[in-house]
Amino acid sequence: MGSEILLLGVDGGGTGCRARLTDAAGMLLGEGKAGPANVRISLDESLQSVLGAARQCFAKAGATLDDPVVACLALAGASEPGDAAAAYTAFRDFFDRVVITTDARAACVGAHAGHDGGIIIVGTGTIGWALHGDREHRVGGWGFPVSDEGGGAWLGCEAVRRVLWAHDGRAAWTPLLREVSEELGVAPAAIVRWMGRSKPRDFGRLAPLIVQHAARKDPAACELMRLAGSHIDAIASRLIGDGAPRLALMGGLARAIEPWLSPEMRMRLVPPSGNALNGALRIACEAAGLDAGGVSHLDAASVQKYERPAERSDAVTSGADSA
Repeated sequence: MGSEILLLGVDGGGTGCRARLTDAAGMLLGEGKAGPANVRISLDESLQSVLGAARQCFAKAGATLDDPVVACLALAGASEPGDAAAAYTAFRDFFDRVVITTDARAACVGAHAGHDGGIIIVGTGTIGWALHGDREHRVGGWGFPVSDEGGGAWLGCEAVRRVLWAHDGRAAWTPLLREVSEELGVAPAAIVRWMGRSKPRDFGRLAPLIVQHAARKDPAACELMRLAGSHIDAIASRLIGDGAPRLALMGGLARAIEPWLSPEMRMRLVPPSGNALNGALRIACEAAGLDAGGVSHLDAASVQKYERPAERSDAVTSGADSA
């Protein structure tokens, strides 16, 4: 396309990644999506997914990786210094300049258009992040199964646990538990085999079933959604205690979990101005020495496009895929 700087933002999670390419003025040139991009779980897979999504953007724009590109790659797992450094080494030769950050930080920047505020992402995993002046605060998101409570993978795991309890006679069968049991092979031995080969995203794919059954007042599903809501409340409380002036709820399960939050926490929520892609593009603008105002007009449309209700089968894929 010539010598004009292009800006690439990538939001990479444990289930999939999305990319957006703009020119220096913020004009949308192309979008793409590909597979998982969690650098803690697999850097090689993340590399292929990010480059695949980026190439879709370039193809739509009539550009190539040889054009001058400043990229911000907001990737799950990049909150750990060693994983972030490895990701930078892997990606630095593909772009003129590359910034590696977390999907949570980019989501926070996008949600509040670069201003102070906090976010809680509820997707395959969960994480809280807040920006307050020059300080950043993180709560949770350390990875499934030891963290990420309240997210899709956690919900799926807890449902499987209760299926095994029901097989043992320690819990009553409900329609949700019977459906999960049938989905995984019915017999406890088959369920354990599935568990042994499954990744967080596989557990997360059970979350839409739980949401659907909770809407039908299934006792097990309602219990799980209440527990998930209490975990999100705890994250929100910590962020507020750290000084976050406002909070936005984001991720594929955000709309499904919101009714299960406490009334106090629901009153604290504000609609996000944008998402992690917007945040990544803002960060790319700053890295290129440009005014981030050029990409601000994309924010509201992006929220409408990417933050949809959680009844879809892929609804847990956006955001907080750090597990």
